[in-house]
Amino acid sequence: MSMLQNKSLLIHAGCAALLVLSLKAGAATPATEPAFVPRDEAAGDVSWARFRDRLLTAIQQRDRKFVLGIVDRNVRNGLERPRGMEEFMRQWEPDADDGPIWRELPRALHLAAAYYRHDHMPRSLCAPYVLPQWPKDIDPHGYGAITAKQTDVRVEPSGSSAVQSTLGHAIVRVTDWEVADRDAEIKQKWVKIRAQERDGYIPEEHIRSPIEHLACFRKGENGWRLTSFLAAGE
Repeated sequence: MSMLQNKSLLIHAGCAALLVLSLKAGAATPATEPAFVPRDEAAGDVSWARFRDRLLTAIQQRDRKFVLGIVDRNVRNGLERPRGMEEFMRQWEPDADDGPIWRELPRALHLAAAYYRHDHMPRSLCAPYVLPQWPKDIDPHGYGAITAKQTDVRVEPSGSSAVQSTLGHAIVRVTDWEVADRDAEIKQKWVKIRAQERDGYIPEEHIRSPIEHLACFRKGENGWRLTSFLAAGE
């Protein structure tokens, strides 16, 4: 089963473990779609901006020397996984041109970053912002954050389907994380949401689960280092 096919299973299977670390008990179910505008807490840090841009370029060029060079040798790979480079290499497959690291790390870095800490991790700058800034009073089970400023909610999973509403930077109920396009020849994936008391579909790249992949960095004497990169649900 591919990484993409496993996405929904990982998201739901890992909820319980991560919630213990990041969310308070008794979270509520929102009655409407709360606004969730990202706050980029590293926006004024020139060193982070330069590092992030250089890392994104290295990812695009499959520059393994640079990418692996910024990974901390004691990198955290998951709650139940061993630390270090050996497990990192096994999990993220950087030696393969289509390894998951080349897909998931840029997806995280293209969104805003926020500072985050918990019992198992000191204060770190993490991307994307979704988990670090997730409201404590909203249960993340079955919810996601629309990361786009504006996205069309369509009646059916198709770019040619009618638009029933438009949403942006909000938390919405998710009923299916992976829906194929109505046209079998189109590779676009959709997420089925429940918003404004109606079901609809948005492109999967416009929404993110609070327990999806999270890349965390800390700055030391030798610059920024990737100290934690967790797969969905870890």
